[in-house]
Amino acid sequence: QVRLVESGGGLVQAGGSLRLSCAASGRTFSYYGMGWFRQAPGKEREFVAAISASGGSTNYADSVKGRFTISRDNAKNTVLLQMNSLKPEETAVYYCAGGLRSRAGDSTNDYLHWGQGTQVTVSS
Repeated sequence: QVRLVESGGGLVQAGGSLRLSCAASGRTFSYYGMGWFRQAPGKEREFVAAISASGGSTNYADSVKGRFTISRDNAKNTVLLQMNSLKPEETAVYYCAGGLRSRAGDSTNDYLHWGQGTQVTVSS
């Protein structure tokens, strides 16, 4: 069983930065790829970024490439998402996911466990 807890969300002005953190419990954290997804009100959950179990491979949605960076520290059971140059349309609840496959998947079907989410609000 893997439990995921996100933190780091908040209110930021357009163009600003935030760093999200996902703390995972369980000894098998390093076996799994980890991902970040987001969901805005009235919209479907969408892929943001993912990282493979080893950290050697990353995957990004086209809309965030060059602005967001995902990383992981397997010794600390933590995944980070550094978000720069944020836009108002990126206001959403951001979710951490993991616990099914080792690759950096971009589908919700690639993940078994989900955190409760952290709110990110970008003001214009």
